[in-house]
Amino acid sequence: MGLIRKNSAPETPVSEKRSRTRNCDSLQQQLEDASPVARRWAARDLLDCPQSVPALVARLAMETDMSVREVVLTTLTRLGNEAAVNGLMACLQSQDAGLRNEAIACMQQLPQEVAPIMQQLLASPQPDLRIFAVNILASLCHPDVESWLIQVISQDEHVNVCAAALDLLAEVGTVRAQAAITQVRSRFADEPYIQFAADLAFMRVTESRSRNDKIVD
Repeated sequence: MGLIRKNSAPETPVSEKRSRTRNCDSLQQQLEDASPVARRWAARDLLDCPQSVPALVARLAMETDMSVREVVLTTLTRLGNEAAVNGLMACLQSQDAGLRNEAIACMQQLPQEVAPIMQQLLASPQPDLRIFAVNILASLCHPDVESWLIQVISQDEHVNVCAAALDLLAEVGTVRAQAAITQVRSRFADEPYIQFAADLAFMRVTESRSRNDKIVD
């Protein structure tokens, strides 16, 4: 009876093994390889080549293999430098809704790196980009999230942007947002959804205050 090996790491399939050396220049060239396997290896290994962010971002714009795209996005997120964040931000203007959502998810993992560009996103002339910025805030663990949302409902003139911000304030807002919620309700007095969302957000932030008061007591 043959011996059974325990806890042995599975071997990498031959088709998945690297075919080139891990040189940054060659890895960037490998991003253009016809084989998705080669492109995946290149995207993984370029984690050691921060200067290769432009090549990774360019790959995203044309990549059709979802597994390769996932690795490219993971590498950009792990690099997390200014160029990577700017590349992810550029993806928000893609016509590919899936890529936009993936970029949002990646940016949500980089609160400190994304914070410096949040004002830029919230001031975009494109309402869709401002809504994407609010979507990023939904899971961005940063102390200024509520302040940014209050800014949106206080200043933004687009009903859908304010509606998105109110929806999120209903989840994360505190009593600090009460005045701004009341004001946005007045600003969009003829918009039924804003009336509904503002009432809900106001009720939620009031309830949160009551819960905190009980905890203090």
